[in-house]
Amino acid sequence: MCKENDSLCFGIGILAGVTAGIIAGILLAPKKGEDSRKEIKDVIENLAETQAPRVKCAKKQALEAIDLFKYKMEKQFKRLANSLKSNRLEKAKRLEESNDEYEIN
Repeated sequence: MCKENDSLCFGIGILAGVTAGIIAGILLAPKKGEDSRKEIKDVIENLAETQAPRVKCAKKQALEAIDLFKYKMEKQFKRLANSLKSNRLEKAKRLEESNDEYEIN
């Protein structure tokens, strides 16, 4: 269930749609406000209990994806910094060589 991002996103979408539908149905039903609030509370508690493992899995996947993204960005930043440093050193070396040529003449 939690292995693929597409199925996880689809599952979360279905869950959100079902939850919204249930809440809308309860709110629009011709019942007392007290009864409606109790039903909403029961539905939310039930969803929280039944979907807790999936939510934990989704949270874990999101945190892993963030960590991977941070690692890749840091790696790219270091690569760019090294490239800039290398270019500066190469430019300084060429400048020094050209200055040496002028001093010899």
